[in-house]
Amino acid sequence: MGDQRFADRADAGRALALRLVDDYYGRDGLLVLGLPRGGVPVAYEVAMALEAPLDVFTVRKIGVPGREELAMGAVASGGAVVMNYEVADMIDIAPREFDEAAERALAELARREEVYTRGRPPLRPEGRTVMLVDDGLATGATMRAAVRAVSELGPERVVVAVPCAPKSAVRELSAMVDELVCVSVPPWFQAVGQCYERFDQTSDEAVGELLEAAASRGER
Repeated sequence: MGDQRFADRADAGRALALRLVDDYYGRDGLLVLGLPRGGVPVAYEVAMALEAPLDVFTVRKIGVPGREELAMGAVASGGAVVMNYEVADMIDIAPREFDEAAERALAELARREEVYTRGRPPLRPEGRTVMLVDDGLATGATMRAAVRAVSELGPERVVVAVPCAPKSAVRELSAMVDELVCVSVPPWFQAVGQCYERFDQTSDEAVGELLEAAASRGER
């Protein structure tokens, strides 16, 4: 793992696919899940190169009431709910209050997924090798929540694949999954955007179009 810059997310996805193709091309039961929004263009290139099905895996934090920036948990695709016990214990939140906050987060997550998937049923991860893909890791907090959530859904293996990340995030995530693949680990990592020449925001419409294009290939 070196220090590499990418032209854009598609270029990063192709570079990541080169690291994955020997072990994962055509593998039975492989499911590539992109974290929206920026992770989906990367995941699309990976899924195309590996001839694997692609879907979106949405994660939304559950904020502490009145302090929404502080995450006491997260919800994710498939209805998974993950509690951050350290924060929940610190604020001494009542179970009912947590459940109500989780329900609100799940409702917003479902709304966003409807925009992304345009009514297509989700691809199920049970018994499959699930590859979680994002456009990079900063603190790794979102990916950690995604790993915990997807693990609740019964996959056979969980793989994290990203174009770039700091050493600290690589170390922490590697301990949580069966394999972590990262193309570039810059020695002076400040933000994911430093790994890209173009790092424009990905729109909801672009996410939907990529998922629809992948679904049209018919691989489940």
